Amino acid sequence: MTCDAVLEKLHYLADDEKIIFKEKKYGIIATNSLGIYHKDLKIIAKDIGFNNKLAIELFDTGIYEARLLCSKIFRPKNVTEDLMEKWVKTFENWEICDSFSMGVFSKSELALAKILDWTKRTAEFEKRAGFAIMASYCMADKTSSNDLFEQFFPIIKSEANDERLYVKKAVNWALRSIGKRNKDLNKTAIKISKEILTYESSSAQWIAKDALKELQKEGVRISDYPRAIYRKT
Repeated sequence: MTCDAVLEKLHYLADDEKIIFKEKKYGIIATNSLGIYHKDLKIIAKDIGFNNKLAIELFDTGIYEARLLCSKIFRPKNVTEDLMEKWVKTFENWEICDSFSMGVFSKSELALAKILDWTKRTAEFEKRAGFAIMASYCMADKTSSNDLFEQFFPIIKSEANDERLYVKKAVNWALRSIGKRNKDLNKTAIKISKEILTYESSSAQWIAKDALKELQKEGVRISDYPRAIYRKT
């Protein structure tokens, strides 16, 4: 399928009312948006399959939904640092940030490097991307030991005072995700949440309370990664 053919499909699905709805309902404001729901883009992506060349061409059109589609058809193992840096600097809302972070970045060999780098960034959605990768990596990496994930707790603690909505939500997301990886990390995440609860900032208070509410609730679903260890206990 050519880039022009995909763009023709996207323009056929365009709906200005959906642009308005997504902004009002989800706070998604996007440049050059056609107004297409994620579920419809998934159908197109499934028809295309992985196609790195087409993905890059679609991203470079500057059309918002074409960029979202890029995140669904680019093969994660082929992503380069140059592409990651190019793409992350264009993120303007949580939807596209999370789509790339979850679909491509967290599954790449550069995931850990970008977690350590981007969580220190100043730009809101570059920083969110770092924490979104962190949160997603808990499921993308099913074999690493707890030591790898425990190194993320100091980062979470140091950035818990960021008051920006989409940063604090991503910090919270990462904390909860690590805490649901296995029973031992759950205990540590609860301990870290209680430490963050002592901070004075409203963002830290919200992050900690929301994380504790989920991590301590009865029946919380906790995974068993790495299974080589936790399936035996």
